Amino acid sequence: MTEFARLRPHQLQAAIAANTPVVLPIGVLEYHGQHLPAGVDLLAVTQVLDRLGDRIITLPPFAYGAASHAVAGPEGKGTLHIDAGAILPLAEGLFMALLRAGFRNIHGVIHHQTEGFDQGMPTDLAFRLAGRNAIMRFLEATRGSGWWGDRAMQDYYARQAEGADPFNWIRIHPLFPKGAAYPFDHAGKGETALMQALAPDTVEMARAKEGDHWYTADAGEASAELGEAGVQIALAHLRQVLALN
Repeated sequence: MTEFARLRPHQLQAAIAANTPVVLPIGVLEYHGQHLPAGVDLLAVTQVLDRLGDRIITLPPFAYGAASHAVAGPEGKGTLHIDAGAILPLAEGLFMALLRAGFRNIHGVIHHQTEGFDQGMPTDLAFRLAGRNAIMRFLEATRGSGWWGDRAMQDYYARQAEGADPFNWIRIHPLFPKGAAYPFDHAGKGETALMQALAPDTVEMARAKEGDHWYTADAGEASAELGEAGVQIALAHLRQVLALN
């Protein structure tokens, strides 16, 4: 994994010329039972992306999403909730800056509340709307009013079918593909296994039953082997959506 922050200008220029994917890891800090860390959703993304090596450039991770207090209150549990309305202008500003810098292959990857990604949840929706807003603003600023109606855009629908239109410049993806054959849960068997495979130092299974939470009831069934199987599913999905195959 190549970190954006470590690249010098000539390296960034080469990445732009090569249309290298630039990826923003997106997560939240949220209570995940007594046996897992607050950063499960972020760590799952950053650690999987790390396995893609130098074929991508990663931006500094965004950890402060709209976690909500649906799982647990804010007192001493590790949940840091930032309203999606506050995230939107920051994300839009970031995407606009990347477009102005010359990047046209920008992605966000998220693993939080993505079981209903088609409809979306606050954090991913904020980033998805920010991406669309930034593209629209950038196109109008660089091509002028009426840019879409210009005759030069007459092949727009053909290019859209090829995935080459401007609205592919910024895309947000869930870590796992829709319908993945992997347990999707919150701090249960699936996420516990992911942390056992990706960040074993953050897992304390002796505390898995503390709190008597329904959503951690099957955490004891997790294993690093199951987690690794999930990692491979996520990697195959990301290689596809980032066109690394």
